[in-house]
Amino acid sequence: MLEFKYDTQLLIEGKNLDEDAIIEHFTSNFKGDCLLAVGDEEVMKIHFHTNEPWDVLKYCSQLGEIYDIVIEDMDRQERGLKG
Repeated sequence: MLEFKYDTQLLIEGKNLDEDAIIEHFTSNFKGDCLLAVGDEEVMKIHFHTNEPWDVLKYCSQLGEIYDIVIEDMDRQERGLKG
């Protein structure tokens, strides 16, 4: 069994996006691992393993428009099923 079940990926389009501030918010407020937050002030790519992807979506939607959202169940994938 995986500690963090959902591979959560998305793009944020906004203004004045701050990679360091986003990373700090994730590490202070969400349980998970494999965090990637890369981009610039207008577009940021997020990748995060968590058990609460809805919390990630809620936070990111406050930063700007979110799109290209992918949430995959890694436990199902590990068992050979579609994630």
